[in-house]
Amino acid sequence: MKKSKGSILGKRVTVMVVDDEGIALKALTRILESEGYEVEAVSTGKKALKQINSRRFDLILTDLFIDEISGMDVLAAVKNRDPETAVIILTGHGSIDSAIEATKKDAFHYLQKPIRPDEVRHVVKRAVENLELIARIKELETRTSPEIESIIGNSPKIVAIKKLIRRIQDSESNVLITGESGTGKELVARAIHEFSPKKQGKFLAFNCASFTEDLLANELFGHEKDAFTGATKSRAGLFESANGGTVFLDEVGDMPMTMQVKLLRVIQEREVIRVGGTSPIPIDVRIIAATNQNLKDQYLKGYFRQDLFFRLNVIYIHVPNLNERAEDIPLLASHFLRFYAKRIGKKITGFTDEVIGLLSSYEYPGNIRELENIIEHAVSMTHGETITTENLPKDLMEYDLFLFHNQPNGFKTLEELEKEYIRWILDRVENKKTEASKILGIDRASLYRKLKRYEFDT
Repeated sequence: MKKSKGSILGKRVTVMVVDDEGIALKALTRILESEGYEVEAVSTGKKALKQINSRRFDLILTDLFIDEISGMDVLAAVKNRDPETAVIILTGHGSIDSAIEATKKDAFHYLQKPIRPDEVRHVVKRAVENLELIARIKELETRTSPEIESIIGNSPKIVAIKKLIRRIQDSESNVLITGESGTGKELVARAIHEFSPKKQGKFLAFNCASFTEDLLANELFGHEKDAFTGATKSRAGLFESANGGTVFLDEVGDMPMTMQVKLLRVIQEREVIRVGGTSPIPIDVRIIAATNQNLKDQYLKGYFRQDLFFRLNVIYIHVPNLNERAEDIPLLASHFLRFYAKRIGKKITGFTDEVIGLLSSYEYPGNIRELENIIEHAVSMTHGETITTENLPKDLMEYDLFLFHNQPNGFKTLEELEKEYIRWILDRVENKKTEASKILGIDRASLYRKLKRYEFDT
């Protein structure tokens, strides 16, 4: 198929040109548009940053010296938001060294002024060809390694985990997963199993902290008939039952030391001996272990076997807590909303902006498990089609009052806090002005003046 001019994989290339010289800006725009690119031209660094935050560009050409916001500032902002965007620096003769320095900071190339049309076309074409190569590689990876849909999130740390799972999809090595309780360690373990050579086998999960040592041995290794009182027949243990598949050992750091010795033998010899038995039984399982403890610290203190740690920690994955991936909270909340709305049989379309803001700023000591609980509660409590703050658990609503800490863009002003607090009170009293004014300690006339000042819908 013939490649369309100015496109990547059939999609038109988007370019932003930043230059405070009107003649140069018009010339570059005309050159690029003649090549079939979609061009956005801006004359200030402030406008450039605004555009970068509102949409994605494939390529950006920026003058090195614009205004108080330099081309280096634009480069840094672009790379922080989308590292794959190509940036070409425009520079005068006297600032070549600065342009070269920009290429060391991931700028694709630089162009020297005055602008030469053929050179612009050549460098931009090279940048687009490089972008197309990256896009084709990503498309091939997507085609050969399907998306891991069970792990929800697009934050950098979650994307890194998904990439690692795909990278080890041909491996059967043991995996150690760490992370706080409620972060989704078992979900990661299941994804590893589903993208592994053992995906046709069983995935059996076991919590090592839930049993005594004798019960642990019985559950993991099975027993022979008459091995103990009540053992009326032989029974296969977890490792035998998962033969050809994966065993997930959760909270492995709580396993007694004597059981650690037995587990080490299973890993080394690839066989188990049932309780009360003498004949080894060959097994072929992959072990994925998880813990919320620091096992390296545990073995240094003598609470966990060092040799077992190294046997389990062949591949290491750390699952971040929810506060480390706050950008995933709206996605996770929407997922749980769809799940529980369907289960309960309610038609709920989404959340108010206030709810999303509150969910995104809450600290979640219980991580994803706590978020899921909050959404289940909200779905159960709502009678409308949208989750409002009134549907949230009481303790979360109380937390809403204390969100006056430092915000991403600085501390809130007293006026902003007053506006938010008035809105919060009105939500609590279902917009009843008389009741709200009593709570606020002002008369109705004063409340109405504030509502008008803050442009509330009255």
